[in-house]
Amino acid sequence: MIFAGPELARRLESTEASGCVSFVEARQRLSPETGAQWIEIAGAHAMFDGPTSPVTQTFGLGMFAEPTAADLDLIERFFQERGAPVSHEVSPLAGVPVADLLSRRGYRPIEFTSVMYMPLPYHSGVTGESNPRVRARLMATGEEDLWSRISARGWSEHIEWTGFLREFGQATASSEGVFCFFADLDGEPVATGVLRCHSGVALFGGACTVPEARHQGAQRALLAARMDMARSQGCDLAMMCAHPGSGSQRNAERQGFRIAYTRIKWQLAP
Repeated sequence: MIFAGPELARRLESTEASGCVSFVEARQRLSPETGAQWIEIAGAHAMFDGPTSPVTQTFGLGMFAEPTAADLDLIERFFQERGAPVSHEVSPLAGVPVADLLSRRGYRPIEFTSVMYMPLPYHSGVTGESNPRVRARLMATGEEDLWSRISARGWSEHIEWTGFLREFGQATASSEGVFCFFADLDGEPVATGVLRCHSGVALFGGACTVPEARHQGAQRALLAARMDMARSQGCDLAMMCAHPGSGSQRNAERQGFRIAYTRIKWQLAP
């Protein structure tokens, strides 16, 4: 058994930070005009991917070193000089002193995220009946644009984000150390998923299906294929994030994921 605690939290937070670093570096290569950049201060990784990007925030604050007021001064300046809001996604295992410091500096909570995990050696396989019409596969070289288009269509409810989602998908598909997957329905790509492996932790993300192909088993197939890939990469732990109480969280729990903790995103008041 792997129990929830500071050691587990440090592994999970380090994995997500590593994935965001590779994403920001891909943005630097593909879209240098965005000014994408990252820095590390007091063990926290601060990412900038444009003022409105959901990637623009920090990960790991308080998990690897106790931040001081001077540390936060530097982090805040990093974002403010780029015209971006200052946001930190913080594990409760960082401790009350971190939350107290943020509160005293004028931060307020704006979002919650369930961080889930599952020991891979004990996972017997993805549950539920498979659809023989659906096949999950790795993205082939040259399919990066197709992957980004299918991914953007999978989030088509957020029509105002369509342009950003295309760019986001292209950077994701071009990131170092990422495995991008398709799920094909009758030979046509209808869903996408991402796997990142870091220090034995497999981070599952980017899962979406185009509206007309939902409820056909695409996400089940993608999860099974990524589980197999994670084991082949020597990972002993799987990780997934979702909004608390969401359908994504319920689906993850059905497959054996447990909640490690609920992160709070703190944002500095203007």
